[in-house]
Amino acid sequence: MSERLTHLDEQGRAQMVDVSGKPVVRRRAVAEALLRAKQDTLDRIMCGDLPKGEALAVARLAGIQAAKRVDVLIPLCHTLPLDHVEVSFERSEDGAIRIEASAAVTAKTGVEMEALTAATVAALTLWDMTKAIDDDLRIDGTRLVLKEKPPLA
Repeated sequence: MSERLTHLDEQGRAQMVDVSGKPVVRRRAVAEALLRAKQDTLDRIMCGDLPKGEALAVARLAGIQAAKRVDVLIPLCHTLPLDHVEVSFERSEDGAIRIEASAAVTAKTGVEMEALTAATVAALTLWDMTKAIDDDLRIDGTRLVLKEKPPLA
């Protein structure tokens, strides 16, 4: 059975999904991305010792700001009144910084794109702040980790 893509009309043209008939419910999504770099670069990111400044604080703010602007960046995304966005960083043992972004909203549609965008833009910001000292940067593993909404009654 083939399901019709909701972003396409009957003629196959892109369209914004009509969510007017959906109930308003609390929704949450969590996404992650990995920034891979040289060990020395990771050390400097984690201790805030970079030529451009304290990268984690800047990347956290960039991720939050990006989540708030998804409707401008991705043409068919709905404008959402976000209740909360959080971006955190954890050094992994395999030579990466794991960026986790979560977004929550009480609305008619989900916040997956907001969480994914926050994680991605935070990773890009870390890249931008370290590119002058490391030519071995890589962003891997961007993915949706969790999508929550209450079951329909």
